[in-house]
Amino acid sequence: MNVANKLATTIFNVDREAHIIVKNEICVKCEVKPCLTACPAENFTLDDASNALIFSYEGCLECGTCKMVCSLHAVEWSYPKQGNGVLYRFG
Repeated sequence: MNVANKLATTIFNVDREAHIIVKNEICVKCEVKPCLTACPAENFTLDDASNALIFSYEGCLECGTCKMVCSLHAVEWSYPKQGNGVLYRFG
């Protein structure tokens, strides 16, 4: 079974409140924006019209990559509240 098929079995219990906060006032200063390519779930996109970063936490795999690659510390990362977040199923 390949990675894409394994991720298709993943269940997300999405909380109403985001567990990751992106500080856009800091993010706009970043020229490289490594989060766009580093996030394995592709939860970061760039709005071409405004050049603003758009982040969707709902499909987060909780790996912490976004926090690690952000050299400007614009990402506040924490685990979701208990009972929420990603549930991996192996099979």
